[in-house]
Amino acid sequence: MPSLIDIRRRIRSVRNTQQITKAMKMVSAAKLRRAQDRVIASRPYGSALRALLADVAAAAGSDERVAAHPLLARRPVARVQLILVTSDKGLAGAFNSNLIKAAQRFASEHQPATTDFELVGRKGRDFFRKRGVSITGEHLGMAKVEYEEAAGIGRKMMERFANQEIDAVFLLYNEFKSVMSQKVTLTQVLPVELPARSEPLDFIFEQPPLEMLTSLLPRYVETEVYRALLENAAAEHAARMTAMDAATSNASEMIDTLTLYMNRVRQASITKEIIEVVSGAAAAE
Repeated sequence: MPSLIDIRRRIRSVRNTQQITKAMKMVSAAKLRRAQDRVIASRPYGSALRALLADVAAAAGSDERVAAHPLLARRPVARVQLILVTSDKGLAGAFNSNLIKAAQRFASEHQPATTDFELVGRKGRDFFRKRGVSITGEHLGMAKVEYEEAAGIGRKMMERFANQEIDAVFLLYNEFKSVMSQKVTLTQVLPVELPARSEPLDFIFEQPPLEMLTSLLPRYVETEVYRALLENAAAEHAARMTAMDAATSNASEMIDTLTLYMNRVRQASITKEIIEVVSGAAAAE
């Protein structure tokens, strides 16, 4: 049976851990509010860009040169590029492990094609660096998502795709649904799938539609990467806040259990001492 000193030391240790998890929960909650605002602000822009792309693609559909655009080229897939977005820090529940498992499943499903990994985040980098996979780039310290950093990744992918180093580009990230829910999402970025327009086109373009399409396609790819990073950042803070809230509750339950156990040990010790005193007094008589 452990001594009272050992139990008190353990209770103090759990209480210190509880204070840390509670502080981390509050920090994640504050960061989540800002990240959520950025995600919500970016979604209408992404939807408007896709609608504009559909309009321009419909207007340029009759031009035979559209199919020859480097970002629209479709060819047999022999080499696939996967942009895996994870976090730099842990303590977020199954946030990173779900992404890593999905990435492994993606690579196995696309065999015999070779999968190149563009790794955003320390957790994914640390995992796949030890697995002997083909890594084309590492991006750390991107918790505060900036458009230029995301656009740089997009431009790198477009250059590799246009040079026929890769035949398809996919994004794998956690999409922010709510504080309690994050969804592992896989989207194809290249070749660009031009959205179809359901209604008849009623626009007059000053510039030739093909020129506008050529300008919009790179911006569309950059925006998709940027939105994925924003979604993943918000999902990370939500997952960490939920995990730290659960850890704080578990610490409270453990403290209550240890306190009850300590009281029982103390009571047993007192009872034993009383019995020894009474037994000694009875023996003395």
